[in-house]
This record gives sequence, structure tokens and C-alpha cells, in this order.
Amino acid sequence: ALAQGNDEGQVCYQELVDLISSKRSSSFKRAIANGQRALPRDVLLDETGLGIYKRFVRYVAYEILPCEMDRRWYFYQHRTCPPPVFMAAVTLTQIIVFLCYGARLNKWVLQTYHPEYMKSPLVYHPGHRARAWRFLTYMFMHVGLEQLGFNALLQLMIGVPLEMVHGILRISFLYLAGVLAGSLTVSITDMRAPLVGGSGGVYALCSAHLANVVMVSQGRR
Repeated sequence: ALAQGNDEGQVCYQELVDLISSKRSSSFKRAIANGQRALPRDVLLDETGLGIYKRFVRYVAYEILPCEMDRRWYFYQHRTCPPPVFMAAVTLTQIIVFLCYGARLNKWVLQTYHPEYMKSPLVYHPGHRARAWRFLTYMFMHVGLEQLGFNALLQLMIGVPLEMVHGILRISFLYLAGVLAGSLTVSITDMRAPLVGGSGGVYALCSAHLANVVMVSQGRR
């Protein structure tokens, strides 16, 4: 119809862009309106009689999502399956590995100073770059209780809420990308230093959480 109304019988580029934009805009508005009608209009903070898990889901919604409609949608559409298992599994594996090496070496602080510790196939060292698995497996090793406790706390406090909202695929990719970036950086900057700990992945999680903090703060203005 638009082409027939044109003198040349053709649709120009700008007319095509305007047509597509207007259709997408109207369909998007209808979807938003339908979503608003399908959800209860009460503010989530006014919900009463919630169990412990639903309270945690509400806390996650307010920590991660910027606007009230998104929070309500996430809260009412949230399902426990699949659960946020990635960050919990990584943290549990790190604790088990640390306990095994601590019992084996009889050393719980500054384990990297023990000669047997550096022989582990999990530790990353620039001299062993041909063993590609070390670029990632070093995240399961830790220097001592302080580093393990700090990383585990942040992984559970930040990583689990992010995984609940964004899903296991995105958060696992983000975390492993941070771990890989850490080993690649060390291999370039210091050819003699070994590397242990999941701090690279934790920094990636903190960066993602910082972006959420900025969006949430802007949404409250």
C-alpha cells in the first residue's frame, strides 16, 4: 500500500525504516501492556506471608533488576528449576580441593610455599602454558583460608543472585572468561609467577554487579 501511494511505485529506505520502527514499537507496547495486565499491580515490598525462599527471590529482584515491572515479572514467573548450581558447584569444589591439599600437606596458610603444592596439575604457571587446562583449573587452588573465604563469600553473595536472574550459561561464561583473562594477563606480564585462586572470576562477577548497581540506582531516581 505504501508503494502504491508513491509516484514511482517504490518504497524508499527511510520509508521502510519508519514502517518497521512503527510496527516494532506498537507490538512492543502491546506486549508490555499485556504483561502489565497479567501481573498483580501491588508493589513487591507490600507482599506478606512469604516463605524464606520467596523472600530471597524478592531480595534478588530488587538487587538486580532496575524497574518495578521487571521485578514483579521476575518474582511471579520465577521457577526453582533449573536452580543456580554453577556458582555453588564451583565454590564447593574449591573448598574440597583446598581441604584435600591442606590435609595432604598439613599446611593451611600460604600453601604455595610448599614444594609439593607447586607440582599440582591444577596450578597455572607460564612455564606450563602448553598444558592448556591450567589456564582455567588454577581457579580451584587457593593460597590459604583468607583467599578462599573471601572468594567463596563473594561468589555466593554476588554470583548466585546474578545466576538466578541471568541464567547459568551467561554467568558461567562470565566467570570463566574472568578466570581465563587472569591467567592470560599473568602469562604476559610476569613469566615467572605461578597463579592460584578464583579471583579473576570474582572480579568479573563484581564488574557485572557494579553495572546492576548503576542501573538500579538510575531506576530509583
